[in-house]
Order: sequence, then C-alpha cells, then structure tokens
Amino acid sequence: MQTNLVEVEKFAQHSEERRSSAFQREVEQYLERHPLTQHVDVLLTDLNGSFRGKRIPVSALKRLEKGCYFPSSVFAMDILGNVVEEAGLGQELGEPDNVCMPIPGTLVPSAADPEHIGQLLLTMMDEDGTPFDVEPRNVLNNVWQALRRRGLFPVVAVELEFYLIDRQRDSEGYLQPPCAPGTQERNIQTQVYSVDNLNHFGNVLSDIDALAQMQHLPADGAVAESSPGQFEINLNHTDNVLRACDDALALKRLVRQVAENHNLHATFMAKPYEEYAGSGMHIHVSMVDAQGKNLFADADGEDSALLKRVLAGMIDLMPASMALLAPNVNAFRRFQPGKYVANQASWGHNNRTVALRIPCGDANSHRVEYRVAGADANPYLVVAAVLAGMLHGLDNELPLPEPVTGNGLEQEGVPLPIRQSDALYEFEEQSPLKHYLGERFCHVYHTCKSDELLQFERLITETEIDWMLKNA
Repeated sequence: MQTNLVEVEKFAQHSEERRSSAFQREVEQYLERHPLTQHVDVLLTDLNGSFRGKRIPVSALKRLEKGCYFPSSVFAMDILGNVVEEAGLGQELGEPDNVCMPIPGTLVPSAADPEHIGQLLLTMMDEDGTPFDVEPRNVLNNVWQALRRRGLFPVVAVELEFYLIDRQRDSEGYLQPPCAPGTQERNIQTQVYSVDNLNHFGNVLSDIDALAQMQHLPADGAVAESSPGQFEINLNHTDNVLRACDDALALKRLVRQVAENHNLHATFMAKPYEEYAGSGMHIHVSMVDAQGKNLFADADGEDSALLKRVLAGMIDLMPASMALLAPNVNAFRRFQPGKYVANQASWGHNNRTVALRIPCGDANSHRVEYRVAGADANPYLVVAAVLAGMLHGLDNELPLPEPVTGNGLEQEGVPLPIRQSDALYEFEEQSPLKHYLGERFCHVYHTCKSDELLQFERLITETEIDWMLKNA
C-alpha cells in the first residue's frame, strides 16, 4: 500500500512538472511573437458567461505556472457582479480563495491592444485539487466526459448573432442602429443576407476577422442577419467541446472590443429592440465514434436509432433547460410569434421553425441544430444542457414526437416555459438535469438567478408609471 501511494505521488509530481514545462514553453513562444507585451488579462468565466479577472504585468506571467487565486464566490455573482450570499459561496465560508490554473493554448493577444496586452483563460480548482464543480467550464467537462466514457464523441459548432449599436440613443432615449461609417445614413430596414450591409461595416468586420485569426479563433466570415445592424459569425465545428465554448466567449469579447475601437457598441443581448429580431446562439452538434464515423446517420444516410434517442432526451429536458438557455428576463422576450424562435420543444428536417433542426447535408454532416438559446447565454452551460439531454435520452426509453412539417411556430408541441419564473421552477424540479449537471451547481445557479429576478421585479418601470399614474 505504501509503495502504491509513493508511485501515485510520483506520477502526480511528474504530471505537474509536465504541465509547468508546457506552460513555460507557451509563454516563451508567445513573447517571441509579441515581444512588446506589457500586461496580460487573466480571465475566469462566471455563471453569466462574463469574464472576471485581473490584469497582471508580463513579468508575472511565468509565475502563473503554479496558478493564482480568486474567491470561489466569483461563481455566485449576479449579472452586475454582486455576490449572492444565499448561494453559499461567500461570507458564510469566509470568502475563501481557490487556486486557478492557466488553460493551455489560450494565451493570445487582446483585441483591445494586441501589441501590448495579452489574455489568458483560467480554470478553478477545489481545495482537494479537483476541478471546482460550480465553474461552468467544469460542469460542461463532466457531461462531455460522461459521453466520452461511452465511446461517444460529440462534435460541436457555435453560431453567434449580435447587433452593432450606435453609441448615441435616439431622441426618445432608445437604442438605434448605427449610421454607415462616414455617412449619416441609418439603415432601419430588415435585409437578411444583405452584402451591402456587410460593405457598410466592412472595416469593423475586417478587424474582427483579422483579430480572430490572430487569436486562432476558427471563425467564418460575417453574415448580415434579418435586422439592421445585426450580424452572425459562425465558429467551425470541433470535437474539442471545451475549446468550442472557450472560442465562443473569446469571440464575444473580441467583437465588443473591436466595436469600441470603431466608436460603436456591440451587444449580445437576446432582444435589444422591440421591433427587430432577437439574437440567438445556435449549437450544431453531431456524434462520432472513436474512428470518426458519424453516428447520427444510418447506413442509408437517414436518421439513426441513436439520433432518435438523443432527440427524445433533448426534447424531454428542454423545458427544464430553459433557465440556462434564456438566463434573464430580456432573454424571454425573444420567444414571440413570427420571430423564428420556437415556443415548443420540437424537431424536424430542414425546418427553421422548430427547436431542433436537422439541416440538409450528407451522411458525414448529419447533425442537430439546437436553436433555442439566446446569444446572451453562457455557451458552456448551453452545450452542457444539450449534452445532458443526449445522455438523458440514452439512459431512458423516451417517446419521440413526430417530426414537424410546415410552420412549427403554429403547431402544438411540448410547451416551453417562456417566463423566467416558470423556467426557474422547471429547472428546480427536474431531477435528471441535476443528476447530469451536479447538485451544487444547480443550487448555486437557481439561487443566483432567482435573486436576480427578484431584484428586477422590484423595479418600477417608466411604462408602469405611464400606464398607471393617472389610470389606477
């Protein structure tokens, strides 16, 4: 027994030395390419998909091989960065620090100042040296590894929609689309796939593309979406599920920073305008075996039995997953008739009016497009919900509804909660989701989001005053 313990300790020490050596090489190679670097932003991702961290001098970068410290309460913050004490990660525990380690391969130039500032992603460890189970990245990793242990390897791609917004509000104080650079022309018409809209903001989009390449983000070019100032950027598919979400969050930060450089705002709000379409985060996912064969297609290139099982699981868990897919009050404003956002858990082939779309393609590209999440959602948690639904389908014999043909927005299906209070209730009551995502994470998430909703509902809005001041 003593010999085995010594061997385990030696293995752990050698593993740590290998990680340290690899990080040192990454730092040295980065500084060779970017010798004028002065500072590095070290970043954790909170429940909301927001980066929390600090800026360190480049001289301290190499010392990060042993990690740095942040309080675990980073993962019990509301959207404004306030710690929700009821979640149990703050003062009740004495605000303890946990060690955070650099994530290999994430040291890249910052879009804010790529010549002088770098950025690096971190992940938190628990006191016993295991991954901290409330961190969204670790929640996703646990679900991902559960599939991998079964010999199933998901391949994912993330699509992100966003708006470029004028820094100046309109005469009534509302958000407005930007003028084309160098002009006073403000486009207020919907022009999906408009190439001219891409030309109007060509400098912004070119900078996004150039900096995405500098950060090694596998991003396709931008597409003009259905509303003025709205664009979509797709990230290429990958079998590294964590890296797909790392890249999605890095892209969001990059887009915001580039917009600021052009005197614009970029927003990933789910519904910044009443009259225009919302912004979504669509997840494309397929499943391959160890040899890379797509398991979602059968020998004839049609839907496989495995695909039908995971579809049933995703549909069954979708109502409970809505608290993750639509993480705030504004997110639920996307779910309106005629806006290409499904209000039911449904599926179909080549149909954009359903929640789970099977796009056109050959057997190798047979996949599911999960179309429910808003662009404001945390991609780690969205993909975790997707994969948890797949596991749920594999673990249980569940009925699969018939595929939708025609306009799924006008057909009945499994209803989704379209108010945050209802979504949080479903999230709290659905034990299979807790089983896959973890009890402690689900408790912290539900507590933080419930507190956020309570704060919002206490606000007295201008609309209430307009409607009720003289009419009540």
